[in-house]
Amino acid sequence: MLKLVLPKGSLEKATLELFAAADLAVNRSSTVDYKATIEDPRIESVRILRPQEIGMYVSEGMFDLGITGRDWIEETGSEVVSLGELQYSKATSRPIRMVVAVAGDSPIERVEDLPNGVRVSTEYPVVTRKFFESKGIDADIRLSYGATEAKIPDIVDCIVEITETGRALRAAGLKVIDQILQSYTELVANPAAFEDPEKAHAMGQIRTLLQGVLEARGKVLVKLNVGDADLDQVIELLPSMKSPTVSKLHGEGGYAVETVVERRGINVLIPALKDAGATDIIELPLAKIVH
Repeated sequence: MLKLVLPKGSLEKATLELFAAADLAVNRSSTVDYKATIEDPRIESVRILRPQEIGMYVSEGMFDLGITGRDWIEETGSEVVSLGELQYSKATSRPIRMVVAVAGDSPIERVEDLPNGVRVSTEYPVVTRKFFESKGIDADIRLSYGATEAKIPDIVDCIVEITETGRALRAAGLKVIDQILQSYTELVANPAAFEDPEKAHAMGQIRTLLQGVLEARGKVLVKLNVGDADLDQVIELLPSMKSPTVSKLHGEGGYAVETVVERRGINVLIPALKDAGATDIIELPLAKIVH
């Protein structure tokens, strides 16, 4: 039913791991095969292509559904329907940022301080040109084919680059003076395909599986038993997503309590629960959380 396109390159590993965790494992003959399959009745075919091109191909109807970054959607002017952000990326769950950077020892502190004719290197010439025009600066935009941060100061005066952690820019001795946009990975659909009720329903189901995995990441299910006298004290310790589920134990005094909590800090929480009177404490991993 759905023709799906997934990103190759820096997002590839994280994307394939996400789909596998969503029970939508991508099968291909080798890591360099651009064609793949997913054993799911909603997915007709899978291609793996560079994220720079995915927005355009989905917009043109070559694919019904795709995953790419907001940065490339904006750069290519692709007309797609966004089904929502998928908050994952190659290194962290943080979004990437498209920023303007100059040499660390430059007196320039703001984009507005840059002169007309400033030389700018970037892999995003369309977005960059629009940004500098919005600031009233006549910039000399130069397309970069990589190693953009290495071109300051002898080749260009500043760069427009994406960063997730900022580590590479700092290592190159650069400083950020402005942010153009923030970009998460997005699940996008072809507008005509999205108008098809059957396809739109299938797209929504795929999105539910992917979001369920992302929602579960970093969380665990905690189950425990507690006596009547200690219930309130135990409940106060539980930082739950919603109110904990509390059930009366059959045939004896006390309660069974379960809730979802962040894995971070579980090493402190479990001993504290035991100290507060909880017994039979179980920590369980979560595959998906669907609201």
